[in-house]
Amino acid sequence: MTMATLRDQGSEPAATGVAARLAIRRGSHAGPTSGLAPGFVQANLAILPKDLAEAFLRFCQLNPKPCPLIGVSAPGDWRIPALGENLDIRTDLPRYRVWHDGAVVDEPQDLLRWWRDDLVSFAIGCSFSFEHALIEDGIELRHITCNCTVPMYRTAIETVPAGPFRGPLVVSMRPMTPADAIRAVQITTRFPAVHGAPVHIGKPELIGIADIGAPDWGDAVPIRDDELPVFWACGVTPQSVIMAVRPEFCITHYPGAMLVTDRRNNEFAIM
Repeated sequence: MTMATLRDQGSEPAATGVAARLAIRRGSHAGPTSGLAPGFVQANLAILPKDLAEAFLRFCQLNPKPCPLIGVSAPGDWRIPALGENLDIRTDLPRYRVWHDGAVVDEPQDLLRWWRDDLVSFAIGCSFSFEHALIEDGIELRHITCNCTVPMYRTAIETVPAGPFRGPLVVSMRPMTPADAIRAVQITTRFPAVHGAPVHIGKPELIGIADIGAPDWGDAVPIRDDELPVFWACGVTPQSVIMAVRPEFCITHYPGAMLVTDRRNNEFAIM
């Protein structure tokens, strides 16, 4: 099942973080979370066994652009109280990826059959938060215009290793005119907890992207003649690292299907 198919199954956008989670939990929203609960922080998800959690925490600390950590659970606890009171990591994302030895073995809509008492959940800031600020400033986001998932690419830029965790940086891309790109840099610089400013503008080959029309995740979007591709560090980076590290067991979000929290985007902005 594709994310476009999942989008068709979704309902009208929820107005708050808890409303979005409840809609997802009861199955009335099964698509991408972009556009849900405008103004509320969304998060990427990585769930690892306790014996890998300390090294992954260090990895996030060393790589704050792709992995800006905004919440961590206690081992075995499916709650992250700092991000929402009525929150269940096992059921409140539209879709997950379950990994075994670096390969995806399941893409379930809940984790009830996969949950273990030794699992630690990491919530990582998501670009959907700064997208709301870009839209408010009148900047078009092509993947939203095209009703698809933002394109994401594995790059030749290496992350800083920590323990077994190492691998390439993943970026998300949004086409913009030069004037909009300059404004986007100014706006997203205010959001370091959700990836911050772009890591690259123009010439994708300089960061190891051979074909801008063939993203590794998400959907390709048109780039007009007067536009540049603008690249941000992406929270899918842990999935790229997992593919390289091949841990025995872990869980991530499905690309585009995020955890919607009760935190407000402006809480993470530098005014």
